Amino acid sequence: MKMKFPANWLTSDSLGELISSELRFQIINGEIEDGAVLSENMISKSFETSRSPVREAFKTLELEGLVTPGRMGITVQGLNEEDIKEIYDVRFLLEGFSIRKIFEGFDSEEASEFYKIVDLMKLHADHNDFMEFAFQDLLFHETLIMRANHKRVSYFWRNIRNIILCLLVVATEKRFKEVKEELDNLIFRHRILIDALVEKDQNKIEKWLEDHLLDTNATVMSAYLKK
Repeated sequence: MKMKFPANWLTSDSLGELISSELRFQIINGEIEDGAVLSENMISKSFETSRSPVREAFKTLELEGLVTPGRMGITVQGLNEEDIKEIYDVRFLLEGFSIRKIFEGFDSEEASEFYKIVDLMKLHADHNDFMEFAFQDLLFHETLIMRANHKRVSYFWRNIRNIILCLLVVATEKRFKEVKEELDNLIFRHRILIDALVEKDQNKIEKWLEDHLLDTNATVMSAYLKK
């Protein structure tokens, strides 16, 4: 099988992770349709591997709510509007908590790492690379969450990270194709948050969280449900 999920996005060398990442990506971008039945035999042949890592991948997708197990294999059920809303509710609870937790100790030295990510987003926008733009966008928010250094927050984030990345790719591709002129504003909004953290402007941060929540929910929901 020709891989569409970038290998450098994987977090380990596990074959199970590689298979689950590729299947997840194809389920969320619509290449594997809802209702499709996937068998261990079919997928092991596609990936030229044994059934063991396929079984591991199927279990991961089941835990994420993307498939249901059956006698003939797994049945793809994808995500509905409520699923996406719940995933993003959790994401913004985690991110909001993390931003407030790092608020007091955040300084210009820490800000430099985030400005570098924003610069990379701009670079990938200029080169029309929606995949890497989406990954840097995720990395920006993931870095904020990890800065909180909170074990339970990190655990919950890891449980939704991969689905959010795939949803972000779908939404970002739509932006690049249909409203690319919005990208400069999106990049600017990321920079605004870091400026506000450096300036210790609590009101600006709370406004940013509210506005970003509304924009992201609308963009992702629209892109996924109309894919």
